[in-house]
Amino acid sequence: MKNLFTCLALVITVLGFSQSKTVLGEAKGTTKVENISITITVDSLKEFESTFNIEDIKEILDMSDANETISFKIVCNGETMSNGKKSHMSYAIEGNSDEPETFLKSVEKIRNSAIKYYTNKQ
Repeated sequence: MKNLFTCLALVITVLGFSQSKTVLGEAKGTTKVENISITITVDSLKEFESTFNIEDIKEILDMSDANETISFKIVCNGETMSNGKKSHMSYAIEGNSDEPETFLKSVEKIRNSAIKYYTNKQ
C-alpha cells in the first residue's frame, strides 16, 4: 500500500509540474523571411503556360525585403520511359532580391528553355 501511495504521489507531482504555463500579454516581435524558394512542376506545355507567369515572380520580388536569397526551379515531367520511370528535366537558378532585373532575366531564360523542351517533344 505504501508503494501505491508513493507511485500515485510521484505521478501527481510529475503531472503538476509538466503543465505548460500560460503567458500573460502579447508576444511582441518581428518576422523576417530570409530565403524564398519557388518550385514549379508541370507535365505539359499547356499546363506550363497556364501555371507560370513572369508577373507572379515580379510580384514576389516586390514583396520581398532587401538582401533576401531567392531560388527558382522548374521541373518539366516528360513521358514514361521503357524502364517505367517518368523522364524529367529541371532548371534552377538562385539570386538575390537586391538584383531583381538580373533574376527576372534568368527566370525568362528558364521559361523559354522549358517551352523549347516541350515543343521539341511534340
